[in-house]
Amino acid sequence: MFSINLCLSEDKIAFIDLDLVLKKSKIGQSYLLKINKKNEENIKNLKSKEDVLKKIEDGIKKKQNILSKEELDKEIFSLQEKIKKFRSDKDKIILEFNNMKKENLNNFFNQINPIIQSYMDENSIDILIERKNIFMGKKNSDITETIVKKIDSKL
Repeated sequence: MFSINLCLSEDKIAFIDLDLVLKKSKIGQSYLLKINKKNEENIKNLKSKEDVLKKIEDGIKKKQNILSKEELDKEIFSLQEKIKKFRSDKDKIILEFNNMKKENLNNFFNQINPIIQSYMDENSIDILIERKNIFMGKKNSDITETIVKKIDSKL
C-alpha cells in the first residue's frame, strides 16, 4: 500500500544573479552608464521644454484680464497645440529610449552568453537558473562572482 519514490538526479544545477553580473562587470557597467547618460539627457531636455510651456502658461494667466476674448482664445489654442506636440515628443523620446535600452541589454547578454556557456561546459553544469527564481540554495551553487571575473578577463 505504501510506496516510496526516490528522486535522484545527477544533473548539476547552479544559479546566477544576472542583475548583479550587469552591475558588477566592467562591460555591464559601461552599458549601464550609456543607458543612464541617455536617460539623464532626455530628462533634462524634457524638463527644459516643460519649463518653457509653464512660462507661456503663466504669461497667459497674467494677460488674461488685459487681452480681448479672441486674442486670449488664440493664445490658449496655441499653448494647447504646443502641449500636444510636447506630449507627442515625450512619447517618442520614451519609445526611442526603451528601444535603445533593450538593444543595449540584448547586446550585453549576447556578449556574455558564450562565456557563461563555456563555463557551464567546463564545470559540467547542466542547468543554470536566475537567482530571483530560487527560493533557497547552497552558496556554492551561486556562480555570479565567478562569472563576473570571467567576463572581465575576457571582454
